[in-house]
Amino acid sequence: MGGVPESHVGWTFITNHARVLAAIADDQNARIRDIAAHCRLTERAVQKIISDLEGSGFLSHRREGRGNTYRIAPGKTLRHPAEAEAGLTVASLLALLAQDEAYRADERQGAEHG
Repeated sequence: MGGVPESHVGWTFITNHARVLAAIADDQNARIRDIAAHCRLTERAVQKIISDLEGSGFLSHRREGRGNTYRIAPGKTLRHPAEAEAGLTVASLLALLAQDEAYRADERQGAEHG
């Protein structure tokens, strides 16, 4: 097994819950091991986060063979009162993260070809 991911010190703008949700949005059949590696978290942390997300109705899963297929609730309103009052949903959060990822990919391509 791979080692424990490199730890991070200090606060960040994007929570681990958002990171895990975005990783699942990218691959709804992803294994916990793969999500953990992508998010630089432990598998145990990812299991806890998935449990939190399922318990709050943001995520569900269906067992398929030896793996899971996850389903995100895109219309679910975000939890923080300021975001909820603004009507921000899981879909809006994921769209924002996807836009950022596309921007960063474009920047990487520009640097490689520039």
